Amino acid sequence: MIRDILLASEDGLTVKQIAEILGDDNYRSVAKTVKLIHGVYIDRWMVPKRGQYAAVYDCVDVPADAPHPTERYLPETKWQPTEQRA
Repeated sequence: MIRDILLASEDGLTVKQIAEILGDDNYRSVAKTVKLIHGVYIDRWMVPKRGQYAAVYDCVDVPADAPHPTERYLPETKWQPTEQRA
C-alpha cells in the first residue's frame, strides 16, 4: 500500500506524510516499513524550520517485463587459484 502511495505521488513523500495518508499515528512503524520495501529510496532531504532533517522517499516503477539475468555473475580477479606443484 505504501509503495502504491509513493508511485502515485509526483514529488515523493516524507514518513509523516505517508502516515497521515494511511491514517496511522505511529510514524515509527511507517519508517521501519519504508526501509523494507523494494524500490523505495531517499530522493532528497527536506530542511525543517526546526528539528531534524526529513527524508523524502520516492519509489521506482519496475516494469512487469523487466529482464532478469540468465547467468550468475562470477567476478574475475587477479587472485585466481593457482595449480599446486608436486
